[in-house]
Formats: sequence, C-alpha cells, structure tokens
Amino acid sequence: MRTADLLLYARVHRTTAILIGVSAVAVLSALFGGTRIPLPSFGSAGTTEGIPYRQELPLMSAVFLTAVFGGAMAAHEEAAASRAHRVAVAHLVLLSLTACALSFATESLAMGLDAGLVYVRSLLVWLGLALLSVRLFGPQHGWILPLASAFPLVWFGPNRWNWTESSAADGLGWTIAAASLAVGSTAVAATRWRIRAAGRGGLRAWSRRPPVRPS
Repeated sequence: MRTADLLLYARVHRTTAILIGVSAVAVLSALFGGTRIPLPSFGSAGTTEGIPYRQELPLMSAVFLTAVFGGAMAAHEEAAASRAHRVAVAHLVLLSLTACALSFATESLAMGLDAGLVYVRSLLVWLGLALLSVRLFGPQHGWILPLASAFPLVWFGPNRWNWTESSAADGLGWTIAAASLAVGSTAVAATRWRIRAAGRGGLRAWSRRPPVRPS
C-alpha cells in the first residue's frame, strides 16, 4: 500500500471535516463538559438530576468517524479489490487513532489523565456500535445504535456496565470497548459482496473435495 493511495483516499472521504468535528467536540467537552444534562428525578416529583455532558459527547465523535463510509461511491467501494479495502481499513484506523489522541489530549488537560482515558474508552465503545449501525442501516445511519445505547446509560444512572462513569482502571469497561470494536469491525468487513464471494468459494471448495474412500 502506497502513501499516495492513502492520501488520495483521505482527500475524497471527508477526512478534514471529520477531524474538525472531532476536535470541536473535544474542545466543547473541555470547556463545557461539566455542565449537567437536566433529567427528571425518579425519587421525588418536582426535582431534577443530571449527568455531565462530557459523558455523552464521545458519542458524537464516534458517529463523525463513520462519515467516511458515505458518499456517492459507497456502494461501489464495497465491491472494490482487496488493495482498496486495505487502504480503507488503514485510513479508518489512522483516523480513529488521531481522533482518540486529540480527544485524550484535550480532556486530559481539562480534567486529568483518568478523565482522558474514560473519554477515549467511551469513544471506542460507541465507534464499534456506530460501525455495526452502518452495516445494519446504511452509511448515513451510524448514529442509530450509539444513540439507542445512550438512553439506558442516562436513565438508569450508575451501573457496573456503565462505561461512561466507571474509572479508567475498570476492566469491564475496556472489555466492553474491545468487544464493541471487534463486532463493529467484523460487521463492516462483512460486505454483501464478500459474503457472496465467500459462499461461492466455500461451495466450490466443497464440490472439489475428493470422495472419502472406505477403509
């Protein structure tokens, strides 16, 4: 894979706009992330509680990253050769790492290293869900599953599995992030063209198997 291929791919897949959006969200979190989202209290009528905005802002960054799958040629790119797929994967990985680095640096300067790691972990969890959403609902709908997952986090508050509130050292949160990325990456790689090609290849391989001779 040549660097020129990667640069050309980045140029036509909204890379600059995505990084600007991710950076804007990170700065917004650093400046106003402590502001709490008002929510009705389940305890007593007439009172409200809330959660800091910074717990939910990584969701926006994750959805921004899936914008690379949009565009007029999205359907044709699914059937591209393996070399083009390698360029696309490398671009998404580099773009995601850059987004994580920008978010971590900004959040760490504002709130400390622990907060920076939690922010990055949340971004990775929602990125995996956004990738899965792209495969299930289309390249313009990477927001559906991340947004759906945010509702139980907001309304049910602190829980063992709430990756937005647990500490950076919490192993379960990082396990959720790894599982989400694995599922999302697999879903994106499993294009309809690849599934059909794998099916045809499997059938051909099975038809060419030599008969089993009785012993």
